Amino acid sequence: MPVSKNRRKNNKKVITKTPQKKRAKAETSLDLPERKLMEKMMAQLAGAAFSPDLFDGDGLFDGPDHQDPLWQAQELMYQAWEADKKRDRIALARQALEISELCADAYVLLAEEAAKGIVEEKNWYELAVDAGRKALGEELFEDGEGDFWLILETRPYMRARAGLAQCLWSLGEREEAIRHVKDMLRLNPGDNQGMRYLLKSWLFALNDLTGVSEILVEYEEDCFADWCYSKALLTFRQSGAKSSGAIKALKHAVEINPFVPDFLLGTKPMPKNLPPHYSIGSKDEAVLYVLQNSDNWSASKGALPWLADNI
Repeated sequence: MPVSKNRRKNNKKVITKTPQKKRAKAETSLDLPERKLMEKMMAQLAGAAFSPDLFDGDGLFDGPDHQDPLWQAQELMYQAWEADKKRDRIALARQALEISELCADAYVLLAEEAAKGIVEEKNWYELAVDAGRKALGEELFEDGEGDFWLILETRPYMRARAGLAQCLWSLGEREEAIRHVKDMLRLNPGDNQGMRYLLKSWLFALNDLTGVSEILVEYEEDCFADWCYSKALLTFRQSGAKSSGAIKALKHAVEINPFVPDFLLGTKPMPKNLPPHYSIGSKDEAVLYVLQNSDNWSASKGALPWLADNI
């Protein structure tokens, strides 16, 4: 999928901060098939729009080169995402790499489905990030800063980097993982991948309360359980159990989603299967919040008893 050379006539950056649904992991591993298929439709529409038979003249974009190996490899990845069997998906990914070694999504799929351990998974993601950056070219990282995800060709690279960050975190390379996520948010402040949720949780784990506070302010999402309960926990850790501000923040969080405390305190068991999506204020939203943030509550001395005493 070659990068359009003349993407826009207007260089004004567009920053969107529309709240995104939180994922238990970042999009790399829990990316909805529908989203990837939507990308396929977008790519096909772009190909049709810039067909020589339909378009003539200097426009906003350059049309895709259907003879380009990377474009052909990406087309195979669209097929891979739709394949029902794991072995077929892996085979298509390997075939895509035979066509173009710059196909980041092929490495991402192999990381997700072919890796036999987290070290191998990390290696695949590193190859994906390197391939994605080479495919995009350094100029795009400057020109596209601020609305990176809105450029369709950047998404394989961003998926790869999200996966790599999570591998690094799991392997204990935590500062490096955070560096990746912060840089992704610099490129794409709108954060279509929901990386800010991971970052907030990780900063809590490192006791970087200043960092947590900054990201909670940067992304105002008071209608989401994740943000509200995180503000309550942050205020508790900064001010203590008797803080009126902490208690007020907790009461507000419970109003937003009353199901979180039961899952955090263990009075209700977590479901065996993760919900694929959620609505605001639902049990599914609570499950996804607790899955990603329960360790931070447990690690905060006195936080769970304080929660139980104030709900």
